[in-house]
Amino acid sequence: MAGAKMGFNTKRQTLWGWILISPLCLGLTLWVAFPMGLSLWTSLTEWDMLSKAEFVGLKNYITIFTEDELFLKSVRNTLYFTVLSVPLQMIIALGGALLLNTQVRGKRAFRTIFYLPSLIPIVVSSVMWLWLFNSQYGLINYLLHSVGLNRVQWIDSRHMVIPSLTIMNIWNVGNIIIIFLAGLQGIPKDLLEAVEIDGGRYWHKFRFVIIPLLSPIILYNMIVNMIKCLQLFVEPYIMTGGGPVNSSLSFVLHIYNNAFKYGKMGVANAMAWVLFILTLLISLVIFKTSCHWTYYEGDR
Repeated sequence: MAGAKMGFNTKRQTLWGWILISPLCLGLTLWVAFPMGLSLWTSLTEWDMLSKAEFVGLKNYITIFTEDELFLKSVRNTLYFTVLSVPLQMIIALGGALLLNTQVRGKRAFRTIFYLPSLIPIVVSSVMWLWLFNSQYGLINYLLHSVGLNRVQWIDSRHMVIPSLTIMNIWNVGNIIIIFLAGLQGIPKDLLEAVEIDGGRYWHKFRFVIIPLLSPIILYNMIVNMIKCLQLFVEPYIMTGGGPVNSSLSFVLHIYNNAFKYGKMGVANAMAWVLFILTLLISLVIFKTSCHWTYYEGDR
């Protein structure tokens, strides 16, 4: 009798468990699984959003790699932006967090100043930086000219446009600083004091205590910002349109152009899946190699 009652309670708990997670399962199905499945199917078709979709198999994927001259350029531009942005963001954000973690006057005000750019909508900040980078009447060139330096063709030069977008991206580094700061404040003070007792200087604290204990947060910020950089779209769309001479044409902007400018929804979805696979592969490589430099509590 007791066994039957226990079995009934177990089934009841299982039923309630399924009831409670059903909204999540339904949401994932409607907003993740179904759109991804539809995108995968569309990538195997030729469809211009007006006529009926025609199944063409892997033709779109073959077209991307063999006929689309701008595809590889958009990949190179995006990877160039990512390789520039992510390391610089990490270094500057960690430096800012270390500064804010010290006993400096006005620390709360500095936190607000650093975090404020993260609250500005990306469209607004893009328009603002478009004015700052203007080669004729932009504020940055005005300041350079006022101290006797030559004006720089920031977003009008194919050599400077990606570094210019990188500068704008680094400006929006406040959220990373806050995450690093939270990690720094979670480091046990007795470990830092132990280094001082052993005669160690700040460099020894930084190398042997701070960096190892922050390594999981470094990994998190690296992955999140890498994914964000690979999805670069709004800045080049508003500021350059992919120019000059497609020098700032990002992967996602190229996907957008194929989908909504040229009506090639099949090709655009195929590119989206290539981007997904590229992002997944880079993330897996980072995760795979992270075991050599990431420290977790309990590791020996």
